Amino acid sequence: MEGVGGAFNEIGGLALMSLPQESRENVMRNLFSEDGAQFSFSRTAIGASDFGADAYSYSEVAEDYTMEHFSIEREKKSVLPYIKMAFKYNPKMKLFASPWSPPGWMKSSGIMDQGKNNRDQNKLKDDPKIYKAYALYFSKYVNSYANEGIKIDRILVQNETDANTNYPSNVMQPAQMYQFIQQYLRPNFNKNNMNTEIWAGTFRTHGALDALEFANTEGYLNAVDGIGLQYTNTNYLKDLSFLAKGTPTMHTEGVYYNGKNNMEQAYNRLDEIASYINFGVPNYCYWNMILDETGKSGWNWKQNSLINIDRKNQTVTYNPDYAVIALLSKYMQPGSKRIASFSKETLISIKKEGKVYLFVQNNSDTEKSYECIEAGKTVATATIPSKSVAVIVY
Repeated sequence: MEGVGGAFNEIGGLALMSLPQESRENVMRNLFSEDGAQFSFSRTAIGASDFGADAYSYSEVAEDYTMEHFSIEREKKSVLPYIKMAFKYNPKMKLFASPWSPPGWMKSSGIMDQGKNNRDQNKLKDDPKIYKAYALYFSKYVNSYANEGIKIDRILVQNETDANTNYPSNVMQPAQMYQFIQQYLRPNFNKNNMNTEIWAGTFRTHGALDALEFANTEGYLNAVDGIGLQYTNTNYLKDLSFLAKGTPTMHTEGVYYNGKNNMEQAYNRLDEIASYINFGVPNYCYWNMILDETGKSGWNWKQNSLINIDRKNQTVTYNPDYAVIALLSKYMQPGSKRIASFSKETLISIKKEGKVYLFVQNNSDTEKSYECIEAGKTVATATIPSKSVAVIVY
């Protein structure tokens, strides 16, 4: 296992920074310390995600092919302090990053967002000068974060490669992704002795089969260190496993739901997580760890989060998802192993330091009894309350 984590974002960072220092530390302790959720593998955006306050990149000067004006200054207000506090409580945390959109001037549309209204133009320009500049943009990002004491372990080249949305997005077909990585990004990283991994994705299955196309095209897999996936299903994962022939995969974003943050959504989380873990994916990444009291993005749509922070009243609310994701994270630490198991119901089996942890969920209206059998012998029994997620340890 590579661990469990969640996503840093600008709106969450601004909400966190609105708290008094003691409250701020308590929130981050509960997310990242050994006494809290102990998140170990998290995500951040390269520039604005849909949960940035608005659309921004690190290259706002058009035709700056040498990245003379490249700057992460904006993120020093919230995103960087947010991430640095996480490393304070878990110095071993790994971090992966992906852009929602290239800088607007690199795209045919000329803008980062409003892709829904510019479907034919919502893409990176097919121009060697642009590709070279964009590769430099990535390496500048990794090095700028390193100068802040933050290591970016993995880059995923494009979030949701098929997305045309009002928030920042960019359509990148598998052929263009391969060309950009193989001819520009990989050579740039190699030239600069950068050990940040380059992964394809993030891919989803909303009307496209980009991950399967990427895996099935000769030579493409040789260009990347792995494939990132979100909003997919078990049939897709089975097909990808067959085509990818051992290429590593990772989970990149959990289901965002609709901002209700209710118990029903939380105790169904195990189904979602099991659909990845039980099919060979070694991690799970929740989406927004923290949002403000509105739960809304810069483009006015509402989503779930582990925590909501009321900026005016300076109160912190831990949502039901926090309890479930924190429970799984505590035992799905890096180095633990998924082991084979069989059940008529959703089950994840993890072995860590000689103990077995069975994650189960009871969606029914009554309590359920479970019997754990290993090598023909009963090794544990437990009764699980209705509408709950639990871990059985033996």
